[in-house]
Amino acid sequence: MRTIVFIFVIFPSVLHAQQARNETRRGNREYKNEQYSEAELHYRRALEKDPESIRANYNLANALYKQEQYQPATTKYESITTSKAEKEDRARYYYNLGNSYFQTQKLTESIEAYKQSLRLNPGDADAKHNLFLAQQLLNQQKQQQQQQQNQQDQEQQNDQQNQQDQNQQKENQQQEQQQQQQRQSQSQQQQISQQDAERLLEALEQDEKETMKKIQEQKMNIKKIPVEKEW
Repeated sequence: MRTIVFIFVIFPSVLHAQQARNETRRGNREYKNEQYSEAELHYRRALEKDPESIRANYNLANALYKQEQYQPATTKYESITTSKAEKEDRARYYYNLGNSYFQTQKLTESIEAYKQSLRLNPGDADAKHNLFLAQQLLNQQKQQQQQQQNQQDQEQQNDQQNQQDQNQQKENQQQEQQQQQQRQSQSQQQQISQQDAERLLEALEQDEKETMKKIQEQKMNIKKIPVEKEW
C-alpha cells in the first residue's frame, strides 16, 4: 500500500506574516525589558515583512513614545485609528494618540482624541482623567494668551500715547520757537524803526543848523541902509 505524501506549499505572504509575528514577539520581549530602541528595530523588521500589521505598527508607536519621539509616534497612532480593529483596541489607539498629542502641546487635538477614545470605551477612567487635564491646561493657556494680548494692547496704547505726547511736545517746541522768532523779528523791526527815527531826527537837526547858518550868513552880507537925517 502506497503511503500518501502531503506536500505543504508555503506561500510567501504566509511566510512573511509568520516572520513578522516572530519579529514582533522579539520586540515585545525587548519592550518588557525596557530596551525600547532594540524593540523598535524588531518592530521595524516585522513591518518590512508585513507593512499592514496593526500590532507591529501599534507596538512600534509605543516604542517610539517611550523614547520621547512623540511626532513619529503620533504619525503611527494616527495610521491605525481608522483600522477595522475591535472597539476596545481602537479606543486604546485613540487614548495613546491623545497622550502623544498632549506631549507635543497639541491640546485641542489631544482633547478630541480622548473624546474619541471615550466614545469607543466610555468607562475608561484614565481617558476621562487625561481629558480633564488637557481641558484645564488648554483653558490656562487661553487665559495666559488673553493676558498677554491685553498686556500687548496696553503697551501699544502706552506707546501710542507716548508718541502723541512726544509729537505734542515737539509741536509746542516748534510753536515756541516760531513765537520767539516772531518776537525777535518784531524787536529787530522796532530797533530799526527807532534807529531810522534817530537818523531822521539827526538829519533834520543838521538841516536846521545848516539853514540857520545860511540865514546868519545872509544877515551879515546885507548892506546897511543909511538913515535919513532929520530935518
